[in-house]
Amino acid sequence: MQSTRFENAHKFILENARLLERHLFNYLFLEASRQPAITALKAYQNPDGGFGQALEPDKRCPDSQPVDVQVAFEILDLVGALQVQQVQEELLLPACNFLAAISTPQGGVPFALPVVNDYPHAPWWQVEQSPPASLNPTAAIAGLLLKSGLDHDWLDGALEFCWQEIQQSETEAFHDLMPAITFLEHAPDRQRARRQLQRLAERIRRPGVVEMDPQAGGYLKMPLDWAPWPDSFCRSLFDESTLERHLAALAERQQPDGGWPINWDAISPGVELEWRGRKTIDALHTLQAYQAAGIEP
Repeated sequence: MQSTRFENAHKFILENARLLERHLFNYLFLEASRQPAITALKAYQNPDGGFGQALEPDKRCPDSQPVDVQVAFEILDLVGALQVQQVQEELLLPACNFLAAISTPQGGVPFALPVVNDYPHAPWWQVEQSPPASLNPTAAIAGLLLKSGLDHDWLDGALEFCWQEIQQSETEAFHDLMPAITFLEHAPDRQRARRQLQRLAERIRRPGVVEMDPQAGGYLKMPLDWAPWPDSFCRSLFDESTLERHLAALAERQQPDGGWPINWDAISPGVELEWRGRKTIDALHTLQAYQAAGIEP
């Protein structure tokens, strides 16, 4: 029998979430097929091969954007479909062609393309007219593409860009470090990758990089943001008692309507609900994964 927490979350998803998240919920928690989620994801793919249509909800741009490619690849990874040949042919290859078309001379892709400015968007999505390549999201996309085993010419320049940026960067920003970790987890030169992962781990351990107070408010990144699953790279950076405290706080953040909140200002009530659908899935997934690993609130 499912818990009251789960039943309330399921009700929230049915009442409020996008079709994509409803199918993700069914796959992750109700033993449904992954195909409906893949089919729903295809609706966000544009004729240029990229993904858009506000797949990442904070910008309402219908045009393809690099971060939407990242989100699409992450969803395919979540449902275990990155290595499926049909998925590679229909979704990954066209997306790689889009990435190749928008790459900068540095070899990576920008955080966002300027067309995003023409549509409603959160302030952090305002983009200059000729944006440079960025680790976020180039490294995450490249890492997931390496995980898929699919070979594409775009990877050559992306690999060179990611190695150079990771080696010279001293950033402590969550949204740069997590893509870098995804890349390094799947980079083919394992010895080189392990050295860089160690550098990143030392940086994440610096005071103030991770918010350790589970009751802190605002847009902060806590241990479970860095290590959402027991097999996450950053899991080893936190002791079991810390994880237990943060798992308890995560469980307590479930709202009376059954969903989990976001900790930033959405640009509209509809966008907030779209995000809450995904955050509710992520919260349940994290809680269940750690419970299966023997670590509970």
